[in-house]
Amino acid sequence: MFLSVFDMFKIGIGPSSSHTVGPMVAARRFLEKAAAASLPQTGRLTVTLHGSLAFTGKGHGTDRAVVLGLAGETPQGMDPDRVDEVLRQMAERGSLLIAPGHAVAFDPARDVIFDFGPALKGHANGIVFRILDDDNNCLLGETYFSIGGGFVQTEAERAASLAAGKAEKPSVDVPYPFRTAAEMLEMGRRSGLTIVEMKRANECAAQSEEELDAGLDRIWAAMRDCMNRGLAVTGTLPGGLRIKRRAAEIHAKLKQEQGNNAIQPHQLMDWLSVYAMAVNEENAAGGRVVTAPTNGAAGVIPATIRYYLDHCLGADQQGIRSFLLAAAAIGGLIKHNASISGAEVGCQGEVGSASAMAAAGLCAALGGTNEQVENAAEIALEHHLGMTCDPVGGLVQVPCIERNAFGAVKAVTAASLALRGDGTHFVPLDTCVETMRQTGLDMSERYKETSTGGLAVNVVEC
Repeated sequence: MFLSVFDMFKIGIGPSSSHTVGPMVAARRFLEKAAAASLPQTGRLTVTLHGSLAFTGKGHGTDRAVVLGLAGETPQGMDPDRVDEVLRQMAERGSLLIAPGHAVAFDPARDVIFDFGPALKGHANGIVFRILDDDNNCLLGETYFSIGGGFVQTEAERAASLAAGKAEKPSVDVPYPFRTAAEMLEMGRRSGLTIVEMKRANECAAQSEEELDAGLDRIWAAMRDCMNRGLAVTGTLPGGLRIKRRAAEIHAKLKQEQGNNAIQPHQLMDWLSVYAMAVNEENAAGGRVVTAPTNGAAGVIPATIRYYLDHCLGADQQGIRSFLLAAAAIGGLIKHNASISGAEVGCQGEVGSASAMAAAGLCAALGGTNEQVENAAEIALEHHLGMTCDPVGGLVQVPCIERNAFGAVKAVTAASLALRGDGTHFVPLDTCVETMRQTGLDMSERYKETSTGGLAVNVVEC
């Protein structure tokens, strides 16, 4: 099993990797499929959102993301400041150019349909594209599933993946194709390499060391830039809840307190928390973020890296690269053996996975052994088991923003505890990942990103 660090960490726009980035990718893929098809000069395009994409699609901007994808935009290339202009042009045009000289009717207000019935089989995030003739016969159709973290599968790809037990074939031959944490540790013992060294060797099967390092530096730069924007911007987040941005104000107060002899020792956690909140406030505003492993959990890893840089002895750029590689190794195991999708397993799969990845990354950057790195990831994930996904108003704001702060705090705590031990522990990471998968299967759909249970309904009722 091999999942590249650049698949795990993707630059895109907020507020959701599964509800914004994934649908945009799916729309772009269908546009390419339509361009390659031989279709008559007639027709109308419709898009139907199913499951969680319907229930919380408005709050997550799913309908807007679909239109952007059909306009030919990509998550990594989309300038957040151009979103409204592109949407306006698409609405005014009333048609979609699918190939040179070939347009079909498309009115976003009419043709993006929210289906609030049962979810499609295969995944909670389903989206169906159809080109219909004048008699509503389907000329071309495709079903996609947005499976978390911006990853998208067609209906056939999803079925094949499930039939194979998610046994994804590596896109390239890699020297250390570990599928479980146990295999990872055993390969490390046999080779004498660290998790970071094995992950680096896998990545360099398809690129040079210099290309890998440059890519890792770009990922961190995007994370850092997002954080810095969030630490500077004030105001109210969009969506109707009138949630005030707090990161900039908290950050200003923390800077004022620097050098004060009366500082409380727990202020260090305030710095860690404000880093995470800054990223997720930017995400909630539709800004440019890095899926880590999802948009809803995008603040945990950048905050923990910033903590490493600002507060850990010996921190440097190479340590950041090691952090990202170790984090990606753990994230790949979780995605392969369970899920990083809030719509599939709840927020344990988003913030829980991010916290485990961050704990592993910090432990590796601080010189932890392979066993300590695996232990750190297990500790962080274990203490997120059962966490629901219940965004108020279908927006990635409450409880999501603060939840990232707590995920970062737990990551640092987990790494610290692991480094205090020798790596031996009672619950293996593989067992914890399987427990998360089973818990997600048992969890009511109301608590998996549909906003039909938990805080999403009780805050309104209180």
